[in-house]
Amino acid sequence: MIRHVLRYPSARAACLILGVVAVLATAGPALAPHDPLAQDTAALLQGPSAVHWLGTDALGRDVFSRLLAGSTVSVLASLLSVAVGLLLGVVPGLLSVFLGKRFEWINLRLIDALMMLPFLVFAIAMTAMLGNGLVQAMFAVGILITPVFFRVSRAAALSVANAEYIEAARLMGASTASVIRRHVLRKVVPAVAVSAASMTGACLSIVASLTFLGIGVVPPDPTWGGLLATDLANLYDRPFGPIAPALLIVATVWALNALADAMRDTGTDNKEKPA
Repeated sequence: MIRHVLRYPSARAACLILGVVAVLATAGPALAPHDPLAQDTAALLQGPSAVHWLGTDALGRDVFSRLLAGSTVSVLASLLSVAVGLLLGVVPGLLSVFLGKRFEWINLRLIDALMMLPFLVFAIAMTAMLGNGLVQAMFAVGILITPVFFRVSRAAALSVANAEYIEAARLMGASTASVIRRHVLRKVVPAVAVSAASMTGACLSIVASLTFLGIGVVPPDPTWGGLLATDLANLYDRPFGPIAPALLIVATVWALNALADAMRDTGTDNKEKPA
């Protein structure tokens, strides 16, 4: 699967970018040349230099160090949201196909209700009710993307639910869990993987938007969205300031979408090949 995906030049470029982002997410704080929270009142709003590669902000903090340190929170928050969406979406999506019409109807009505929720209002309400923290905000985002994974997993399961080998397994006494584990998951995983890649990019944009508004992570903790908000507040003094965090967000989201497209195209090509 990976070998087929990497045939596409866009997928290879995406993997290179995501590799760099993975390094930043895992070792960013350790690679930071300065303390991302340290303030230097003698070096306010400075431009790029040998000491401060991306300059300093309005409190004299090193922007490059804050960008590196904020990578961990920004990436992990996106992955946490996707994990919540996967758990709450894929499992009910699969079970709704095999546990009867009543269970299916209840799940479909819940998914319809989630799709009607206004995103920003729901995220703010969750953080107001549970506290303005990363886990609370990302749990809200994960709930809101649940319908995507539910619909994808359910559609993939429906495509094989009436297959002869599924009926044969049931006639031989296989349980629902066994049928899903042995026969259905291998059909569902590729479609879910494509959605997971694209939704990780969407969640990264959502995380940046929420932290830009001060939801989820409270300053002075650095995040990509928080850095963007700080740089925009000082745009007159540092017109180049938003470029670095914006480019990092755009490049990461593009890489995830390009990887998802390559995975989808690989699956389409495999289906079109004659048996």
